[in-house]
Amino acid sequence: MTRILPPDVSEAQFERALAEWRAIVGEQQVIATEPDLASYRDPFAPGAAAAFAASAAVQPDSVEAVRAVLRVATQYRIALWTVSTGRNLAYGGAAPRLTGSVVLDLQRMNRIIEVNETLAYALVEPGVSYFDLYAYLRSNGHKLWVDPPAAGWGSVVGNTLERGFGYTAYGDHAAHQCGMEVVLANGDVVRTGMGGIEIGTSWQAFQPGFGPSFDAMFMQSNYGVVTKMGIWLMPAPPAYLLGEIQFQHEEDLEAIVDILRPLRLDQTIRNNAVIEGGLRRAAGLTPRSQWYEGAGPMPEAAIDAMLKKLDVGRWNLHFALYGTPDVIDAQYAAVKRAFAQVPHARLRAQRYRGDEQPAGGGDRNLAGIPAMTAFRMLDWRGGAGAHVDFSPVCPATGRDAMRQYTMTKARAAEYGFDYYGGFTAGTRHLNHIFAAIFDRDDARQADAAGDLLRVLMSDARAAGYGEYRSHLAYMDLAAAQYSFNDGALLRLAETIKDTLDPAGILSPGKQGVWPAKWRDRRGYT
Repeated sequence: MTRILPPDVSEAQFERALAEWRAIVGEQQVIATEPDLASYRDPFAPGAAAAFAASAAVQPDSVEAVRAVLRVATQYRIALWTVSTGRNLAYGGAAPRLTGSVVLDLQRMNRIIEVNETLAYALVEPGVSYFDLYAYLRSNGHKLWVDPPAAGWGSVVGNTLERGFGYTAYGDHAAHQCGMEVVLANGDVVRTGMGGIEIGTSWQAFQPGFGPSFDAMFMQSNYGVVTKMGIWLMPAPPAYLLGEIQFQHEEDLEAIVDILRPLRLDQTIRNNAVIEGGLRRAAGLTPRSQWYEGAGPMPEAAIDAMLKKLDVGRWNLHFALYGTPDVIDAQYAAVKRAFAQVPHARLRAQRYRGDEQPAGGGDRNLAGIPAMTAFRMLDWRGGAGAHVDFSPVCPATGRDAMRQYTMTKARAAEYGFDYYGGFTAGTRHLNHIFAAIFDRDDARQADAAGDLLRVLMSDARAAGYGEYRSHLAYMDLAAAQYSFNDGALLRLAETIKDTLDPAGILSPGKQGVWPAKWRDRRGYT
């Protein structure tokens, strides 16, 4: 296999840089040969994984080591691609946007620095996963909940920086972040907000600080390396209820959203409720081949038969209520009244004491328990299961939800894919996640998934929607959708990039933001 070098760097220069990095972090923490670099390839790449290949990876374990690594990268003009644990699957994993970049892998920075039960927060490093934080809280007797995303092995810092979300009342991870430590490209270490006071007492208690607020600037950006982050935790409630409402018809989606919205706005339902498509629910229970083995999308008759046999709705609303038993009683009564107007809707619910845990299933996420059940989807099509996600946002109205759903389902069928998706309800918006599931050993399926994603993004933009997150391959396309005033937003982002990182070493191309040095690579891999 031909060795991959960083762009515009000779082999001799690269070897000198690798030697200097080994002196900083240790011999074993610099990965520069196959097959060791395999873990830095995108395992779910919708096409050739080599299109986003790293030349090496460096694993520092401290802020000082990060600063030293950046000094070497600046000296040799080597692009770095920062990951927390590299588990951003369906969006590129640990692979870099610019081929030949060196992955700056922060997984060894895995300390839980502080948990404050009085103020309900934690201060963590990028290598801390949701499983790690959950286990720490449990083993130390803290009456606090994490808010896990679909896959509990992900980094708390990494998921928050990507504006990921979970399913409890603290499901908006970006909104519940408070205070960062960031290493800038020039090695300067900044603590945002109240962290600007060396002996400060409120770093994780008050988000803004004094003057301009910068935390949001480091989310989904390539302006610095986040080495510490504060995250607010949910106090364990005295009791909670996990509910599911099954709906029998596709067209019920419009009513579901319009009924759910006021319940979210007035906080009767405080958590990020999930409107799960029937096929998505079924894929966690059974393989597709049990119901249909033909080419193309699964026929409606086969879907109907499958859902009936599995006792699954066309749409399945998952919600939670938290608080004292009397508060839950009142909230549950309001939910039942609201959804009683949908014909044939079936409501199921289970109550728990605050110290009880659900027996199993994805609803454990709603109880602050990390899980990996989402990966059952990989068995749906058979073979080496993979998926790439289309992640648009829309207003929380039934009309918009139905419009996105019908557009996405029709396009997916055109390219031979089933509609595997659903909506997660914020208060005023919906995150719509559709996964194109394919066998990564089947080149035709992988290519079709890639083609489908590009068309879906164009369709969404034509209808006035944009993505909140995208795979590496589509970051430039996603950024181009935000085209007001001939792309003024992207021009602003790149002006800031060139000011903070004039050498262009930090994550070139992330979210479509390219430094001047690499701007000619836009649109290319």
